[in-house]
Amino acid sequence: MKPWLNFLSFITAAGCLGTACTGNIGPAGGLDVGEGGAASASSTSSTGGIPTTTAETTADATTVATSAGVGAGGAGCSGSPDADDDRDGFTELDGDCDDCNALINPRALELPTVGGEGGASPEPVDDDCDGIADNVPEPCDDGIPLDDLDPLNAARAVELCKMSSGPDDWGVVSAAWVMVDGAPPPQEAELLANFHLGHGILPKFGPNVPPRAGTRLLALSSGTARTQNDEGFESPQGFDKKYEGDFPEDFPKDPRGCDDLVLAKPSDPTAVEITLRVPSNVRGFAFNVNYVTFDWPVVCDSFNDYFVAFLSPRPANLIDGHILFDSERNAMSVNSTFIDVCACESGPPCDLDGRVYACTRGIRELLGTGFEGRAGTSWLVTSAPVEPNTEIKIRWGAYDAGDHQLDSTGLVDNWRWLTDKDESVITLPDPPAPEP
Repeated sequence: MKPWLNFLSFITAAGCLGTACTGNIGPAGGLDVGEGGAASASSTSSTGGIPTTTAETTADATTVATSAGVGAGGAGCSGSPDADDDRDGFTELDGDCDDCNALINPRALELPTVGGEGGASPEPVDDDCDGIADNVPEPCDDGIPLDDLDPLNAARAVELCKMSSGPDDWGVVSAAWVMVDGAPPPQEAELLANFHLGHGILPKFGPNVPPRAGTRLLALSSGTARTQNDEGFESPQGFDKKYEGDFPEDFPKDPRGCDDLVLAKPSDPTAVEITLRVPSNVRGFAFNVNYVTFDWPVVCDSFNDYFVAFLSPRPANLIDGHILFDSERNAMSVNSTFIDVCACESGPPCDLDGRVYACTRGIRELLGTGFEGRAGTSWLVTSAPVEPNTEIKIRWGAYDAGDHQLDSTGLVDNWRWLTDKDESVITLPDPPAPEP
């Protein structure tokens, strides 16, 4: 995806050529567009100890694209109500309100129309044929309890709000708490309770790390997904949750420049897996992620923890489905080049056994989190391609490597769909905009 994460802010300030603009990626943390519809009841089931929630109702969604301002009609359309003239899979009888435009149909993402400088605003477009143009929703994560056990609320915490009503409707299909390899969580009561301490829906992570969108963010931890003032908090210096797991697919991954490591198997893993149907006019997605680790300043160690993100089906240009890595292809750990929230006696920069960290962001973001004196990445943004009208799974998770000490936590927030087509998978720094 093209990393123009302030694109809509730019075009608002600078204007656009012509009378309308089509934004592909909105400002990070923005709640600019989406699809309306009141949330209603969903069905919840439990299989094999995994609370799995499937939705058959329509709710809100937050996205970051803009309508091209294309109106109805066009040359070469037959006008027959039972013909699919634009070949988008829908006829007029199926509810296609513009059968001359393949980007407009009942399975499309509703995009807000953006006007440009030097001309009248274009006519709003009803992209999803629900009878309302540019119906932008409110965020859907307000008021979710920190210790909520419904995995669908984990999806809502990252702005995945719209629920798919069936095979012909985009949105969240299901969500489940899992181990980092996708297996069910432990079943013994004490272990399952410890597992659930590893996820939390937080109003912020300490006093200095607010959500990038909405009012909540999702935290996943090999310790407790809590901060110091939260009930259930245990020091990330080492909370033994007393269970083990297996490597996720195609792991372990050796950090670049760390020789002769035998990476240890996961301990205390916690993850969530969300199944989604992709809108018909979408080519990718992006989300924000933030990682903190108690491993600092111990690097290139067999027991360094990991935070992972897996996409299925895997992007065509990757050897596996893991999509969270730095420019050196390091997975997310203390060895990542993204570590920049840190300090040391001799720096910054900080030289740890030949691995140099700039530490330009200091340690302010660690205050009140339990990770004071350790390290993190600050907010990053990951983007990846998808095919329209397909079903995908995203799994985020954290684990200790081989022990139950020195925990790590990953934060996820601000999912948005992208309309630009790009085959690359990339993660980039995405610091919050400066306060006015």
